[in-house]
Amino acid sequence: MKKLYLPLILSILLVLTACGQKSPSSGGGNAAGAEPAAADANRSSAAAEGTITYESENGPIKVPANPQRVVVVASYAGNVMALGVPLVGVDSWSKMNPRYQDHLAGVEEISEENVEKIIELDPDLIIGLSTTKNLDKLKEIAPTVTYTYGKVDYLTQQLEIGKLLNKEKEAQAWIDDFQARAAEAGEQIRAKIGDKTVSVIESYDKQLYVFGDNWGRGTEILYQAMKLNMPEKVKEMALKDGYYALSAEVLPEYAGDYMIVSKYLDQENAFQQTESYKNIPAVKNGQVFEANAKEFYFNDPITLDYQLDFFKSHFLGS
Repeated sequence: MKKLYLPLILSILLVLTACGQKSPSSGGGNAAGAEPAAADANRSSAAAEGTITYESENGPIKVPANPQRVVVVASYAGNVMALGVPLVGVDSWSKMNPRYQDHLAGVEEISEENVEKIIELDPDLIIGLSTTKNLDKLKEIAPTVTYTYGKVDYLTQQLEIGKLLNKEKEAQAWIDDFQARAAEAGEQIRAKIGDKTVSVIESYDKQLYVFGDNWGRGTEILYQAMKLNMPEKVKEMALKDGYYALSAEVLPEYAGDYMIVSKYLDQENAFQQTESYKNIPAVKNGQVFEANAKEFYFNDPITLDYQLDFFKSHFLGS
């Protein structure tokens, strides 16, 4: 979301660099400085269980049946954490995500640019995006699987991660449960707000964006799972590409009856001080819900569960 982010996914796609979960009880992955004996034990355990063949976008690839030292170079750390699989390295956007902090104790921040750092972590599996740099070098370190962001829907993406990690049943169980919870919440929200529209906006690096239905920031839940209405102007400009850049002056044209503002708290967010923003009906009616962008932009199970609770709380007061 996208998300993906602009945050991670936009950074990847717009700037040519790489732009939501381990269960809370499963703890962080092995620290980068783990004792050699412990690392050897982990590798031996994985080796004892052999490998599986995963059908990736680029064809079949052999991966550990029980990976113990996973490095995620972009986007999918939350998907891995959701399945309780140990991480040893994640990208900077994941590392700074407040929702991930409890899961990433001892996990190193890495970059696709710093191959040497990844080598030091001795991963048994590497996961990234199809746009990740240095893929040839990464493939020499460990089995490397990449995904094209948005090629499959957000729930199918989690299922694919589940297949990769030999945890397809666990992934499917979460998907089934999430769909039921999101559908129920959607019915309750639609019963309360009727056919009112909802828009999702974000300001990043002094640029405003509005989002379609598959770019993180809760868009998958609002428009796909809950089936809430998107403003016509947003459909026209953002639905195809996932996002659309606009100015503060024209923001009212894209504003829904309700607005979700994905907000970077460490940026100035000057658009909220403009008269055009203050005069938007959703603003005047107190129907703007602000979220911390750093914990809102992905669409993995950790993030999705948080977003679902966020929407239930703000729309329903529950």
